Amino acid sequence: MADQKPALVLHLATGGEPLMFALPADSSEKLGEKLGELVKTGGVETLVTKDKSTVTINFAHVAVAYVDDLNRKKVFGLN
Repeated sequence: MADQKPALVLHLATGGEPLMFALPADSSEKLGEKLGELVKTGGVETLVTKDKSTVTINFAHVAVAYVDDLNRKKVFGLN
């Protein structure tokens, strides 16, 4: 949908506020499919954000990663 604002949300293993990276809609689904393996293996991935910045992420330092719609308020366990 045109009103969705997909973003990669990263919770670092060291704690603190989550990091959020706005994503182009066409790449968010492919990245979402790879996140489980990246976190499990501690892989490194380079991605291009919505504003065309290039970001390289070392998932060895990430505890939780997911793609979410920034328009939605998320409460885990409730839909």
